[in-house]
Amino acid sequence: MTTEQYFTMIRENKTLGLGHRLRFVMRLSLPAMLSQMTLILMQYIDASMVGRIGASASAAIGLVASTTWLFGSVATAATVGFTVQVAQQIGAGKDERARAILRLALGAIAVFSVILLLLGVLVAGRLPQWLGGEASILTDSHRYFLIYVLFLPVVSMNSLGAGMLRSSGNMRIPSILSVLMCVFDVIFNFFLIFPSRELLLFGDNIWVPGAGLGVAGAALGTGLAELVCACLMQYFLLVRSAKLHLRKDSATYDIAGYLKRGVRLSLPVCFENLIMCGAMVVTTRIVAPLGIVAIAANSFAVTAESLCYMPGYGLGDAAAVLTGQCVGAGNWPMTRSFGRLCAKLGMLVMAIMGIFMFLAAPFLIGILTTEAAVREAAVSVLRIEAFAEPLYGASIVISGALRGVGDTLIPSLMNFVSMWAVRLPLAYFLSLRFGLHGVWMAMCAELCFRGSIFMVRLYRERWLKQPVLK
Repeated sequence: MTTEQYFTMIRENKTLGLGHRLRFVMRLSLPAMLSQMTLILMQYIDASMVGRIGASASAAIGLVASTTWLFGSVATAATVGFTVQVAQQIGAGKDERARAILRLALGAIAVFSVILLLLGVLVAGRLPQWLGGEASILTDSHRYFLIYVLFLPVVSMNSLGAGMLRSSGNMRIPSILSVLMCVFDVIFNFFLIFPSRELLLFGDNIWVPGAGLGVAGAALGTGLAELVCACLMQYFLLVRSAKLHLRKDSATYDIAGYLKRGVRLSLPVCFENLIMCGAMVVTTRIVAPLGIVAIAANSFAVTAESLCYMPGYGLGDAAAVLTGQCVGAGNWPMTRSFGRLCAKLGMLVMAIMGIFMFLAAPFLIGILTTEAAVREAAVSVLRIEAFAEPLYGASIVISGALRGVGDTLIPSLMNFVSMWAVRLPLAYFLSLRFGLHGVWMAMCAELCFRGSIFMVRLYRERWLKQPVLK
């Protein structure tokens, strides 16, 4: 069966057998996994290219990496309240209302992202010092962060477009455009990071122009790649999408109600990302006094680990679409079934990725840096984290499934308790004795705790009592 036929069965309140459910989940999640993998691959490429400049350049990016994630995740979290509503309206067969919500979202997210941009510009000058960076990396850290926040509206529009297309059941286009964005990132970085130079190609020396911007070039290259992808994403959403293009009608419906629901659903997710990334900022502050080697090793290990857990986020995206459309159709048995199935698949996939991460750690870090001390530290801490991947996968996928039904507040509070009451106190005390290894031991313990409480939330099924959006 085609993807649309599967969605039609859900809207008609029909039951899918286990084999059909597995095929449907994989059909949706594989493109989402690819999309997530390419997004983190961009960070991997940036880190790898900058790593060739030296440990100080890598540390400059690593110092502000958690703060860039903070701003970026808040920008993308604001889109959740609208994409959830669109998924449920499409599941209910109310495409015209979904388009009305999309129009509202475009304006609301544009305004919100500009506010974030202005806030980022205000803090950019002092941020590296606040984070405890050494004097030698402050300038590069400031430039990298400033360029990043200037592209926040582009990041928001890119995320909104991808989320809306996925909500309509189109997982393929966001994935293809993510791959294309990764390709453009490599091209832009190649010319912007390094100076003009001669390269040996097929036995001949070829002169290659370059801007020689270093760390700033990495940020600019990523921003330009996001811009190209965002323009294409909006084209496929607003012009080519069968369900969400804006040519069919001009109805407005309950705009105030849609906006309130969007804020109500997005606020807990924004809060969640604030506390999660805020905790990462605090973690960076704990790591910073350990020196440039520790900062660079921590940054590289985080980047390598991200490459391994992105399949979990792909499954989480698929779970959100499935539970959202099932709830919109009033198909509660399939909502429960898809939530549990996606969680189990997430744990399985992440267990495999954990094994891969443990075995391939030297290779993954070796791509990013040639500094022996940095490489040794990053490999050892990355292997600590590998043991937490199955339960980490459970928390990622279950969070997506809960988000699809509109359950955003309780998961956000659970993440808050897990990060701030478990990880940070443990990281601080363990770092005093074990240094960077202590920070990662705390991270491993916290991820196992987080996955466990999300499993309890899933199987108690109180999330199934969420009100359906009208």
